Amino acid sequence: MANVIPFRGILYNLEKIDNLAEVIAPPFDVVTESKRQELHDQHPYNSIRLTLGNADPSDPNGVGWIHRAAGYFENWLNAGILVQDNSPTIYFTARSFFHNNKPITRFGFIALIGLEPFENQIVLPHEKTFSKVRSERLALIKACNANFSPIFSLYSDPKNNIIIRLKAAVFDKNPDIDFVDHESQRHRLWRITEHSVLKTIFETLTSSRVYIADGHHRYVTALNYRDWARSQNHDLPMDHPANFVMMYFSCMEDPGVIILPAHRLLKKVPDAYRTGLIPKARKYFDVTTIPFKGKERAKALIEFSSILKANAPKNVIGVFMKDHNEFYLLALKPKIMDELYRDKIVEVLRHLDVTILNQLIFIDILGFDDAMLDDEKLIGYASTETDAVEAVDNGNYDIAFILNPTGIQQVRKIADQGLIMPRKATYFYPKIGSGLVMNNLLPENL
Repeated sequence: MANVIPFRGILYNLEKIDNLAEVIAPPFDVVTESKRQELHDQHPYNSIRLTLGNADPSDPNGVGWIHRAAGYFENWLNAGILVQDNSPTIYFTARSFFHNNKPITRFGFIALIGLEPFENQIVLPHEKTFSKVRSERLALIKACNANFSPIFSLYSDPKNNIIIRLKAAVFDKNPDIDFVDHESQRHRLWRITEHSVLKTIFETLTSSRVYIADGHHRYVTALNYRDWARSQNHDLPMDHPANFVMMYFSCMEDPGVIILPAHRLLKKVPDAYRTGLIPKARKYFDVTTIPFKGKERAKALIEFSSILKANAPKNVIGVFMKDHNEFYLLALKPKIMDELYRDKIVEVLRHLDVTILNQLIFIDILGFDDAMLDDEKLIGYASTETDAVEAVDNGNYDIAFILNPTGIQQVRKIADQGLIMPRKATYFYPKIGSGLVMNNLLPENL
């Protein structure tokens, strides 16, 4: 059963930080190099210094920023820039934003959850992770002994009882935090410490499965940190903070839980591979070409995106390549995946667009091996068609594969069966950033 508890969170001191929008950062795995520098320049106390500091050219291993992060964290606590709450708390949040020109508010709360190995089927993943990223994140958590951003998780509550109870607890209270970020999204947060409210929430979650939406690397890192802590202290008590991780919980049925596509970007693709991609793909896909010249590309991209989205149930993948003045739409031919992979890939995974891309295109057509698929430097991601195309246009990548989003029920079905999608199969929006609430992993926290 899920063991969810309140904790004494660490937050920015509003008496010393005038505008939280200046110090909150996106999660590390969606921060580009240019965004990384922008966040560093934005404010001297921006949380990017804790989660993804600037690399030092004189550091051959590229991990010097981790030691600096530990120093920043300690110094900010000592200077009162960050302060820890006195009482065990859950942090009820409301995130208001626009999607497809419609106003949406997603509700959730931040608490701790007892770490469980995935095989226990209490906390369930749905994606693979990158080994190098896991190693770097473990080094960071060991240096800082803290969680700087919560894992984004989902639970099922069709009647929305938990959020209704939390709303009732704060209906006559002003939020403790209320600000608008640089993307014009409003963040509100209320501290809730009333024992009766907490008891109701946690008892409701006891019988629930928890699905990781975003933060697989952080969860696996937390498991590895716990194992490391146990190796240092074989008598590690059950209530030690290393046995828990900070998590943001949102109701799976909340209309504010939105999945965007996770478009794939490839670099270091030899010219011959790019030239041969479409001819080889014709064996498995019906290919539609949308050509353009110069300024006509914007119009062609609109047509391309419209056709792709209209055919979402039919396994259609879009392609844009460097030095090619056309977009391609690859529509999978009937029964291809069954003929090729019936005995290799289970049915619930076999017909996902990300599986088709990963197995059929990356491995079988382009010849990727496991090491290449595990190399986060070769594969990038974008959540909009425009960003994906521009990433190829500006020379950072060679090919963009444009996908339709994976559905929330597909994610749940796959996780319930103990199965794993390819890396970055989903892009839950909006992301839960770093710095709003932090969690101390040293024993005095609980």
